[in-house]
Amino acid sequence: MSLPPNPPSPLPPRSGCLTAIMVVIGIILLLPGLCSLIFVFGGLIKSVDDVQFVAVCLMVGAAGVALIWWAVRRRGP
Repeated sequence: MSLPPNPPSPLPPRSGCLTAIMVVIGIILLLPGLCSLIFVFGGLIKSVDDVQFVAVCLMVGAAGVALIWWAVRRRGP
């Protein structure tokens, strides 16, 4: 007869300061994405280089969203 596996140990609680710092950095990373959306909807894109710049800014904004989501989701009990 075998023993059942041990349940995984819960994650240690994260400090509120670290969560706040991650959210603030995530908000800062959202700013380039917001500017790129203004460029797209304002019709300011004229060349391929502008499209590449906007794509990079949108990726940085997506990283900001992911950081905020990760900071809030992994909060301790």
